[in-house]
This record gives sequence, C-alpha cells and structure tokens, in this order.
Amino acid sequence: MLRRSLVILRQFSTSGPKSGPAGRFQYTIRAAFGKYLLVTNTVSSGVLMLLGDIVEQEFHHDFKAREDEPRYDYGRLGRMFLVGLGMGPVHHYYYGLINKLWPLRDMVTVSKKILADQIVMSPICIAQFFYTLGLLEQKPVKRISEEFLGKFGAVYTMDWCVWPPTQFINFYLIPCRYQVIYINFVTMLYNVFLSYIKHEY
Repeated sequence: MLRRSLVILRQFSTSGPKSGPAGRFQYTIRAAFGKYLLVTNTVSSGVLMLLGDIVEQEFHHDFKAREDEPRYDYGRLGRMFLVGLGMGPVHHYYYGLINKLWPLRDMVTVSKKILADQIVMSPICIAQFFYTLGLLEQKPVKRISEEFLGKFGAVYTMDWCVWPPTQFINFYLIPCRYQVIYINFVTMLYNVFLSYIKHEY
C-alpha cells in the first residue's frame, strides 16, 4: 500500500500543468486535497504517528535510557507507522460521514459533532490503537484486552482535555477537505503522550 501511495504521489507531483515550479506545486496541492484526498489522509496519518513516536523515543533516550540502549526502536517505529496508516482511512470516511449528516457550522451542529467524536469515535480510535499495535507485537488477544482496559481510563481522560477544543476549531473553521490533515498534525503532538502511555506507563 505504501509503494502504491508513493507511485500516486509521484504521478500527481510530476504531471498536470507545466507552468513552472509554482504551477506544479499548486496542481500537487489541489490533487492531494481533491482526487487523492484518501491517500493524503492515509499517508499523513502514518507519517505523523511515526513522528510522534520519534519524539517520545527521543525524550526516553535523553532522560530514561540506559547507556547501552539504542536511540531508536525501529520495530516499534514501524508498528506505529502501520497503526497510523490504518487510522487514516477510518478518519477519512468518518469525517466525510459526519459532514454529510451535519453539514452546517453553527454552534448546535458543532456541538453534535464534538459529542459524537468523544462518545463514539474516541473509544473506537483508542481500541484500534491498542489492538492493532498488540497484534503487530504478536501478543495474545487476552493480554491486549488487559492492557487496553488498564490504560483506557488515562487515555480517555486526556482525550476529553485535548480533543473538544481541538475539534471545535476543526468543525467550526477548517474546510472539510483539510479536517483530517489538521487532526493528523494535532495527533502528532498527542501521540507523544499516547506512545508514552502505551510503551512506558
């Protein structure tokens, strides 16, 4: 899937209007947030999940690591990247659905979206994170479930602190096609916390 995504990225970054670098850049941006929006949302989700884990591993290395401990756990980075790729399509279709169900940008509609995000989507994403990572780590489902139940409270509490104000900006101000990429950038910072809870809590 990653190879296919890179091929598509190369195609729309080197094709289209040939009016110089500025024209190609504008074409690339239009294609990334138009025809290839699913690819953009998927790849950006994987890459930004990866970057969040790199930051957390940097903190760990600077403050907690043993002298003989490698700076990066590359297997863990790869797993975090794959989890992010898996979350990309979920977010893409979810935001498309709620924007069709509730297309307005008034306070009542934004409040409905925030509540749906916190009550429905947030638990789904937390479960997806722990179960996908656990399966990639080849843990038995029973052990994954124990970890999920043991850490869910801490993650869900932080979700209520971070996401309602973040999603208010998203649903009230950000155009629909940019909502997932906006969330992915915020998630990159949030993933520092999430990675810490997963690997060190």
